[in-house]
Amino acid sequence: MSDLILIKQLQNKDEYALSKLYGKYSPAIFGVIIRMCKDEAHAQNLLQDTFITVWEKSHQYDPEKGRFYTWIYRIAKNKVLNFLRKSDQLIQSEDLSVYSNKEDEITIDSEYLELNGSIKKLETHHQRALELVYFEGLTHREAHKEMDVPLGTFKSYIRQALQKLKEHYSKTLVLLIVLIDALR
Repeated sequence: MSDLILIKQLQNKDEYALSKLYGKYSPAIFGVIIRMCKDEAHAQNLLQDTFITVWEKSHQYDPEKGRFYTWIYRIAKNKVLNFLRKSDQLIQSEDLSVYSNKEDEITIDSEYLELNGSIKKLETHHQRALELVYFEGLTHREAHKEMDVPLGTFKSYIRQALQKLKEHYSKTLVLLIVLIDALR
């Protein structure tokens, strides 16, 4: 079912349409939120608040003015910024020079660096394909047009990129691939 049909149904307060759109867009939006607020519990609450606003204000979305993802992204970004302003999270209040558990911090940083390094080792078209789908939230159909390649070629870019990442970064990527496949 196309996004435009789901959006029209959402605007008519169809809960099924909200569920389908949530399933499609929530992973990318959650990624944006977690990067901004850096707290999983708050990020989950902000994601829920975002989709409540999507439900309540769906009549305000106009496909002529932009993509649905962009509209949701702006709602989420504003939610996070408001949360950070209200909770004074924008002001550094803790001493970051001393970590209570340096080992955990080092592990997280090294895993992030390892994954990021693995992504940087990919060919440019593989990096771009992953970026469009998993970081910008485009569908395969939207992303293949963005890259100006056939849909089948684009899908093979994604498969090849994930396979290469799996070879280089096997620890958590297997879990990531399973999670991503479950969200399709």
